[in-house]
Amino acid sequence: MQKVPKASVRPDNSKLNLLSHREVDGLVATSNQNVYELFRQCALAILNTGSDQDDGAQLLKDFSDFDIKVVQQSRGLKLEVFNAPESAFVDGQMINGIQEHLFSVLRDIVFTSHKMTKEDKFNLQSPEGITDAVFRILRNGDIVKPNVAPNLAVCWGGHSISEHEYKYSKQVGYELGLRNIDIVTGCGIGAMKGPMKGATIGHAKQRYGSGRYIGISEPGIIASESPNPIVNELVILPDIEKRLEAFVRLAHTIIVFPGGAGTAEEVLYILSLLMHPKNKNESLSLIFTAPKSSEDYFHGMDEFIRNTLGEEATKHYQIIIDDPKQVAKETRRSLDAVLQHRRKNQESYCYNWQLHIEPDLQTPFIPTHDNMAALSLDKTLPCHTLSAQLRCAFSGIVAGNVKPFGIEQVSKYGPYLIKGEAEILFELDKLLRKFVVQRRMKLNIDNYQPCYKIANI
Repeated sequence: MQKVPKASVRPDNSKLNLLSHREVDGLVATSNQNVYELFRQCALAILNTGSDQDDGAQLLKDFSDFDIKVVQQSRGLKLEVFNAPESAFVDGQMINGIQEHLFSVLRDIVFTSHKMTKEDKFNLQSPEGITDAVFRILRNGDIVKPNVAPNLAVCWGGHSISEHEYKYSKQVGYELGLRNIDIVTGCGIGAMKGPMKGATIGHAKQRYGSGRYIGISEPGIIASESPNPIVNELVILPDIEKRLEAFVRLAHTIIVFPGGAGTAEEVLYILSLLMHPKNKNESLSLIFTAPKSSEDYFHGMDEFIRNTLGEEATKHYQIIIDDPKQVAKETRRSLDAVLQHRRKNQESYCYNWQLHIEPDLQTPFIPTHDNMAALSLDKTLPCHTLSAQLRCAFSGIVAGNVKPFGIEQVSKYGPYLIKGEAEILFELDKLLRKFVVQRRMKLNIDNYQPCYKIANI
């Protein structure tokens, strides 16, 4: 693999030229090793944009000699990068989009670390405090835009998808772009890149020059979902739960494409919210869509939801197969409905403060073997609670597949053991087997070895 021995880059964003010495000190290795290492790992992932590598641990191993230093100067700061992937450069100069994303990571790491450790710290011990912290991180990244009519379609789906699924997601994005709809994704490849790429063409045809392609990530997943080249606004949340909260508080509508365990996690998360009695008056549409050739994917997902959460859960989404134009029309209608709802109730257009999120969906789920085995997968639970527990199961599987912590846990102690009610475990096993057969667990894996074991199966 080719590497660039040394490069220096400066921010175009004047905001980063106004960091205090104290803030910059937080990114110096000798000052705060944990913060520095977090920044280093995220920076490497950014510089690896465009790679088909989705194993964070392997990426760190391949570039063990990679280093990055923050240099404070009287006229601002600069970054010195050592042994970076050559793919991040053209003729010796760092690609502008990658450079921009690199400083977005710096911005978010500095801001979050400073607020969590200094005198003006976030309150992450209460639901209200967490929601406020998510808002402030998004505001600091200039993601929330006041006085703009609801216009954001959150698109979820897998990074490990087939070519025809990718092309379909691009077609949907094109139809959304023709209707001047902006796109929010997890910022990676596959079903995250497709809608954005399609939307750029639709926006261009409509001469819509202010298209927004927002990527939302977090440190544990960014190595497997490095920002795709279309992303023009990037923000890094501290963990997966705050990333998910950022998605749903920003979202004016949600579209789901085929994916794997990560997509299932997102679906179960939003269903847990929509089924909660306190959210019964919320206006947030949820659309599942796929090409005809992948119709079975959502039939399988729909069957899993029906057999675990019940028929009531299916009322919160609609399935549209092989019809990008209809998806876009429904999205446009839902955006109009959100506008009327929020205007009527005098609610914020840019951040959904009213959406109720239970504390267990805001608190980070740590995928240890004990925590995975302790999940309560029981049909006697309220549906929204069971959905949240199932979300954790899939979150652990994602970690075991692609996150450094999860990969390390499975390597040391073997596959995660998932226990629970027999009927739920049967449905879970059936769905996961389909994901494996459809090669939806990891990129470029011919012989996938599960990071989990279903009890008694």
